[in-house]
Amino acid sequence: MKKVGIICGGFSSEYEISVLSATTIRDNFPDAYEAYLVFLRKEGWFVGMKDGTEVEMDSTNFTFSVNGKEHKFDLAIVFIHGDPGENGKIQAYLEMIDMPYINSGPLASQLSFDKWFCNQFLKGFGYAVADSVYLTDASVKVDALQIIDQLGLPVFVKPCDSGSSYGIARVDDLDELIPAISAAFAEGRTVIIESFLDGTEVTCGVYRNENGVIALPLVEIVTENAFFDYEAKYEGLSEEIVPARISQELTEKVQEISRNIYELLQLRSIARIDFMLVKGEPCIIEVNTTPGFSKESIVPKMIGATGITIKQFWTEILKAEF
Repeated sequence: MKKVGIICGGFSSEYEISVLSATTIRDNFPDAYEAYLVFLRKEGWFVGMKDGTEVEMDSTNFTFSVNGKEHKFDLAIVFIHGDPGENGKIQAYLEMIDMPYINSGPLASQLSFDKWFCNQFLKGFGYAVADSVYLTDASVKVDALQIIDQLGLPVFVKPCDSGSSYGIARVDDLDELIPAISAAFAEGRTVIIESFLDGTEVTCGVYRNENGVIALPLVEIVTENAFFDYEAKYEGLSEEIVPARISQELTEKVQEISRNIYELLQLRSIARIDFMLVKGEPCIIEVNTTPGFSKESIVPKMIGATGITIKQFWTEILKAEF
């Protein structure tokens, strides 16, 4: 039986969410594989055993020993949200040591992970995105009034290279902007400030099976908070409606855009693309190459709406990739 290591953890604030996502995948992985969690921490790589214990893994060849017997992984799945998985670092390393993996590659991952670079890339191909201001240095004094004059209020302040809504803030007043920028720089190296998009928020999961690129049912996001922040995502303060309450025509338009972006960015496995529908026109919020996969996450709900199981879903991906 082939062994698959689901790499989780990482070095960012999203460690625990990553472990929850990886656990859901492990517990629903195809029967032809023996799936393990592989925890990456600053102190090293560790394989989770069925009894809850851990053993060290040799990251140079993805081997680990149990009771004196050596085992080697045949395949890896990177499910670290944030650094160093979602940004493509581990994928680049896996390619260097010739370890097969099921994920978007290093370039696609790094580009998609950076909110500003990705949206500017997609804008160059004619896709609609919010107007924005890009900040690269936390030590440089910011002219808050000039930014508000340019973008209006409210605005969203986001670290470019972070996920799960850490460091993101909605700013409704001029005095809130500078503290929000400081909080965003605490989570990321660069910061994007985006104009407000007034509309309906929807998201679309996309993956490839043997029949081609498949767009999952759209989910409409209605949050009790000012926006779809960490609490709304993971602490039940949002309503996620599937299928989204929009016309069939608009649904198909969003799904087509999602499939096109998946192909354009050369994504692999599962990805999720977030949109704001403004007066019937889809505007891209961001592209996620390692979307949340915990029991509370959106993608499993999309999969459930298709009538297939999570195990069937990963079986389709594996058949398409290998």
